[in-house]
Amino acid sequence: MYDTDDDSCEVYCIHSELVKRAKARALTHKALNRLSEIFKTLGDPTRLRIINTLLSGEMCVCDLSAVLGMDSSAVSHQLRLLKDRRIVKLRKDGKIAYYSLDDDHVIALFSEGLKHINDNGVSVK
Repeated sequence: MYDTDDDSCEVYCIHSELVKRAKARALTHKALNRLSEIFKTLGDPTRLRIINTLLSGEMCVCDLSAVLGMDSSAVSHQLRLLKDRRIVKLRKDGKIAYYSLDDDHVIALFSEGLKHINDNGVSVK
C-alpha cells in the first residue's frame, strides 16, 4: 500500500546515482554533533542579539549589558556558552573582558540566516 499524500512518492523506486552521490557527501557523527551544537547555540534569541551587537565590533561585558538591557552576569553566562562553541572570542585587558566574533564564518552564518528570513518576507529591522 502506498501513501497518496501530495508530498510523497506514489511509487517506490531508488535512484542509485542520487543515493551514491548523497552517501559520498555524508558527514561523520563527530562533524554532525559539532554542527548540531553550533546550531543549537545559535537557536537562542539572546545569543543572537549578542552576535548582532558584536557585528559592530569588539565590546566589553558592561557595554554589551548596556546595549542589550541585561544584567552583566546574564550576559557573561551567554558569552561563556558562545565562547565554548568558538562563536565569540575573549580578549582580556587588565580587569576588562572584551568579546568579539570569533571569525568571518560566524558573520557569514548570521548574515545568511538574515538573508534567508528577509527573502521569505520577514523584515529584519
